[in-house]
Amino acid sequence: MTEAGQHQHERQAHNAALSKNRCNKGDWVEVHNVVLRAGQRSKDVPEDTSAVPLESWIRGWALEEGAIGHEIAVETASGRRVRGVLTSQNPGYSHTYGPTVPELAPIGKELRQFLREGKGRGCND
Repeated sequence: MTEAGQHQHERQAHNAALSKNRCNKGDWVEVHNVVLRAGQRSKDVPEDTSAVPLESWIRGWALEEGAIGHEIAVETASGRRVRGVLTSQNPGYSHTYGPTVPELAPIGKELRQFLREGKGRGCND
């Protein structure tokens, strides 16, 4: 199974566990689209990439009632209107940027101190 297929499978399994399989107009939802089918992708992408579809998962407010697995229209936060297959209601975030890099942890504090002291702005040079 492709990574995108696994991602979709996990979302579908999560949604199947939910007792409510329908959304109402105005609910925050996520829809899925196949942007380009396998074989429609640019010849400039690697062969293993062109062998799978280009997919998108888009979040927005439902413009109509719908059931998980059925196509609905949504309006995104930027006002774009998109149609797609409803995959999730009240979707959360599951991404990560990996483990903390200890060397980067103090940078914010150091930068604020640097700016407070006026260094680099010609004030105390």
